[in-house]
Amino acid sequence: MNNRLKKKFNKRVKKPLNQRKKKYLKKWKKFKKSKTIRSMYRKVFGLIGKLPKKENIIVFESFLGKQYSCNPRAVYEELKQEDRNFTYYWSIDHRFRHYFEKHGVRTIHRFSLRWFIVMMRAKYWVFNSRLPKWIPKPADTVYLQTWHGTPLKRLALDMEEVYMPGTSTETYKKNFVAEAGRWSYLVAPNEYSAQIFERAFAFDQTMLKTGYPRNDYLFHYKQEDVDAVKERLGVPKGKKVVLYAPTWRDNEYHFIGKYKFNVQLDMERMKEELGEEYFLIFRLHYLIADHLDLRGWEDFAVDASRYEDIRDLYIISDMLITDYSSVMFDYGVLQRPMIFYVYDIDNYRDTLRGFYFDFENEAPGPLVKTTESLVEEIKHADTIRSRYAEPIRHFEDSFHALEDGNAAKRVVETVFPED
Repeated sequence: MNNRLKKKFNKRVKKPLNQRKKKYLKKWKKFKKSKTIRSMYRKVFGLIGKLPKKENIIVFESFLGKQYSCNPRAVYEELKQEDRNFTYYWSIDHRFRHYFEKHGVRTIHRFSLRWFIVMMRAKYWVFNSRLPKWIPKPADTVYLQTWHGTPLKRLALDMEEVYMPGTSTETYKKNFVAEAGRWSYLVAPNEYSAQIFERAFAFDQTMLKTGYPRNDYLFHYKQEDVDAVKERLGVPKGKKVVLYAPTWRDNEYHFIGKYKFNVQLDMERMKEELGEEYFLIFRLHYLIADHLDLRGWEDFAVDASRYEDIRDLYIISDMLITDYSSVMFDYGVLQRPMIFYVYDIDNYRDTLRGFYFDFENEAPGPLVKTTESLVEEIKHADTIRSRYAEPIRHFEDSFHALEDGNAAKRVVETVFPED
């Protein structure tokens, strides 16, 4: 058989095989997520969970296993630095394995058989987002929930209506409270958050008012860290860095757990006005499934949404553009200019979520709704902290009182006491 005929034959045979394989995998994934299988998991692993705990095992997870980042990372690194006698596992989404490999951490694939066994035998869980309700928590497992932000937008029981796909308002709240009931400890970055968490999550266990472990790094980074991140991202030398980190919208989604985001920026105008002096870094929320298409803008912007830890993007940026995201509370520790691009604030405030405080009058920086206004504020960013001195002072007093670079140490001393 000549090469041409061989290629034709292979193409005709392989195509149906690949289609059948994809069809089989799709059915298998659907079967694994079925109520029958989840019920079986709950019963079997509930029994495993009754076995004596391995006191030295800790399982960490950050943002559904997609990142080596946030508060779990800070707690893990504090424990490692103290050279404690624990065995550590990172629960990961296998698609993001490469983020963890370079750090040399021990990993287990989320929802694999080995993952369930390790989870049921581990003495400690350290997570920053919720676990599915069908995963049983053994009674003697210590569950440290670090959460992942100071809230501006309303949470859980404080939400009047829930617009997320695949749930109702009543079901969402019921499931949230059930999950919070499993937490042994909950980390609060400030007194304001502690009060909201207690009410919105109906949390009645131990609240750790420690500051946020993930913000410790913002007190300890070095110039070489800044230089290394800029080089890794290809930031042109000599340009000011603008970080754009918006949140997600509950009612804009592809399907359950996968949210859309449309960039409401006139990139042509921004490059024309700012391209000589500034470089733009996009950082979309971890729940947003869309990939940004920045072809043609490579010399002006980069998509760092899949960058493993936003803390690196904080330290290299000269200013932050956000909307209603909790990144404002972390970035504020650096005392750099912040601009709030809130083109949909009326809908977000009145329909989707609502705010815990008078954001429009108390925001620590200007609120803008158009690209033109945004460009002007970027050009005059060096005056923002003087123009908004009073709201900035109030903001820092309210949310940063506990931030001193030692939050992870305080969490570790309480949750993992030495014998």
